[in-house]
Amino acid sequence: MAKILALDDIWDAANLVKRILEKKGHTVTPFTEEEDAIKFVESNEVDLAILDIKLKKMSGVEVLEELKKRSPSIRVIMLTGYPTIETARECLKLGASEYCVKPIDKEELENKVAQVLQN
Repeated sequence: MAKILALDDIWDAANLVKRILEKKGHTVTPFTEEEDAIKFVESNEVDLAILDIKLKKMSGVEVLEELKKRSPSIRVIMLTGYPTIETARECLKLGASEYCVKPIDKEELENKVAQVLQN
């Protein structure tokens, strides 16, 4: 199964992603600090990153750019509680594979992760 990184400024949200996806057999490492998530990708193989757009120090879009520099093949799903067409377009242009709206819907997340990992 896939190695997944979950980054959200709220620990419970990152942990929710972990709990949902580990039931599907994936290995999920949750983070609340952008720098820690970026460093993790530098020294670990990660198949998929699930990034919240609103973070503490950086935006999820900035983290997406940094992760793609370090691991061009990493697949990314963006999460947001504040969806806009502009943000969606920017994320997709920078290499995100999918976009999920919060609150997280368990089935939607499972389906999008399966879809992104198959492509």
